[in-house]
Amino acid sequence: MNEFLFSNRFAIITGAGQGIGYEIAMQLAMQGAGIVLNDIDNDLAIRASLEITKAGGNCYPFPGDASSSEFIQELVEEAVKKFGSLDMAIANAGITLYGEFLSYTPESLQKVLGLNLFGSFFLAQKAAIQMRKQGRGGRILLMSSVTGHQAHKNLVAYGMTKAGIEMLARGLVAELSGDRITINAIAPGATLTERTIAETDYNETWSRITPMGKPATVNEIAQAAIFFLLPSSGHITGQSLIVDGGWTAISPTPY
Repeated sequence: MNEFLFSNRFAIITGAGQGIGYEIAMQLAMQGAGIVLNDIDNDLAIRASLEITKAGGNCYPFPGDASSSEFIQELVEEAVKKFGSLDMAIANAGITLYGEFLSYTPESLQKVLGLNLFGSFFLAQKAAIQMRKQGRGGRILLMSSVTGHQAHKNLVAYGMTKAGIEMLARGLVAELSGDRITINAIAPGATLTERTIAETDYNETWSRITPMGKPATVNEIAQAAIFFLLPSSGHITGQSLIVDGGWTAISPTPY
């Protein structure tokens, strides 16, 4: 892919201190985009931005809570301050709180709803307002999950938010298309990240039950993100793309 594909295009990515978000940030930066990289963990945000900068990218850290609409507004303003405009917004930040439905607490539900749905909604809103002002269109990308398509034990709340995110992407077609702003979602399946690699038997289990014989890598998920963010993908909007090695087609349980 041409390294200048995203020249003079500027992005916000939330929850990008590691994992999928970090890989999306790295790939965009290596192809010419300027990045404002968010993570709630200050050290992770700074370290990730330094790594991307050392690799030759243009990346600035902006740590903070992406579930706060006030912070999201500051995040958008920071991108405009750094780069003069905002072309892409990737709502990657999310939280998974496992729990049995019959004993799930209001506090846990509020946390999951707050970051996954509230944070995604207001990043899309604040980014779209800025993109409309600029008058040159833009790309908004949301992060869903296969749990928004298939039931997964102890992940009812999480799956509910991810299904909602896909409806957000579909619903905003009616709101944003007139401004040439596309909005899409990616639904990853099992993916090897810093967190999942640390889980006992994660790779072995998901390799066994995934038709393609392995979990996804962060690079494979990031490549799907890049597709939606391309300047040439301007006629694709309101869509959700499952990247799961075929798991949702047959849905074998990991238990």
